[in-house]
Amino acid sequence: MSRVLVIGAGGVGSVAVHKMAMSQDVFSHITLASRRRSKCDAIAASVKQRTGVTIDTAELDADDIAATTALIKAVKPGLVVNLALPYQDLAIMEACLAAGVNYLDTANYEPRDQAKFEYSWQWAYQERFKAAGLMALLGCGFDPGVTSVFTTYVAKRLLDGIETLDILDCNGGDHGHPFATNFNPEINIREVTAPSRHWENGSWVEGPPLAQKQTFDFDQVGPRNMYLMYHEELESLVRFYPEISRIRFWMTFGDSYLKHLEVLTNIGMTRIDPVMFEGREIIPLQFLKALLPEPASLGPVTKGKTNIGVIATGTKGGAEKTVYVLNICDHEEAYAETGNQAVSYTTGVPAMIGAALMLTGQWTGAGVFNMEQLDPDPFMDMLNRHGLPWQVKDLAAPLAF
Repeated sequence: MSRVLVIGAGGVGSVAVHKMAMSQDVFSHITLASRRRSKCDAIAASVKQRTGVTIDTAELDADDIAATTALIKAVKPGLVVNLALPYQDLAIMEACLAAGVNYLDTANYEPRDQAKFEYSWQWAYQERFKAAGLMALLGCGFDPGVTSVFTTYVAKRLLDGIETLDILDCNGGDHGHPFATNFNPEINIREVTAPSRHWENGSWVEGPPLAQKQTFDFDQVGPRNMYLMYHEELESLVRFYPEISRIRFWMTFGDSYLKHLEVLTNIGMTRIDPVMFEGREIIPLQFLKALLPEPASLGPVTKGKTNIGVIATGTKGGAEKTVYVLNICDHEEAYAETGNQAVSYTTGVPAMIGAALMLTGQWTGAGVFNMEQLDPDPFMDMLNRHGLPWQVKDLAAPLAF
């Protein structure tokens, strides 16, 4: 059994600590820290009510490396699980190095003043973590995270080689709001408004945001328009599976979401550079975030399902074969179990699983690791046992165009 420190008290942090409390054989002591301790206390009360387990809480500014280091040393965890904002990844990694503790996150680093997310900043820590004998695991959510494990599982178990890979992310849930985001609005909108980018024949192909779409019939959701986007696991998949000739990421959006996003972008509300307002500087996107529904508040009102998976085409026994590995998660079932909707659930559960595999020694190493580098089998087994069961389908052909 091990102690764990979780940083971040949003929906994902809430799911993760609820699921950790349900696995006391691994997580003997849980501390949840965030900038606002009141949020941690509310989650702790829910954990106590639902599981009977008491967790500790703490107030923490995760941008403050010294304060984070001091908290880690006080808690003495076997692992720090970073579920805070991506802007804080490097500061928390520095604190883990200073305190001599392993690290896990679900999203790669982004600078606050630039809408750019990539692994280079965190990969640069490889030698420092290796020299310290510590393990840092990056991107242990669903996408990135489970989608990378699905790909590794396909390469290990289902195909002799992968030629093309498509990642499909569908949120078929309905929360009743004209415009809201299912995770942090600032991160969500920065991601969606970025240019599209995919890997094809040894190079990156870029295009305007949300310019290419196709319709796909998602099991238990129905036909949805999905749009070509850039997503962070493409970068690590290209690095660890250079033999794949084409890798793409698709995400579904409803017409209402896209209409509101277009208007907000046109009037400058998605800008991340400062503007003057009544004698002070504000960031328009941060102001917009304050006006939108808190993602954690969507749990009680969201109905429907998510459907996320990978379609891989390659060869098996000399013949061409296409397989589809996917998970379907129900918003209402996720809320009944943890008090959070499925988008938080599908990220928080994998974070718990990755943490459990590290703490029990099933995933080990010194340095900085992505999910594709690790054995998929124990992770896939735990998905089935902890609320995210997966299935494999054979398809007649690869995804269109």
